[in-house]
Amino acid sequence: MADVDQAGLGMLMVDKRNGRAGMIMGREGPYFQLRPPQGGREWDVPPEALRRPTQAEELSAKVAVANGRWGR
Repeated sequence: MADVDQAGLGMLMVDKRNGRAGMIMGREGPYFQLRPPQGGREWDVPPEALRRPTQAEELSAKVAVANGRWGR
């Protein structure tokens, strides 16, 4: 839970319910709003379902952003 207490806007986090990584875009009531790093639709995540990404997940998110920016 300490990870969630320190989570801020723009921080990459993982939704433990489905394994999706997303950037924190804000909060709505008790939920965090995450958006895929390469863009897309936001989804709501309860604080207890968030965790920090592994190094591999973080690298994967950076690659997804780069691919979207520079083409595939």
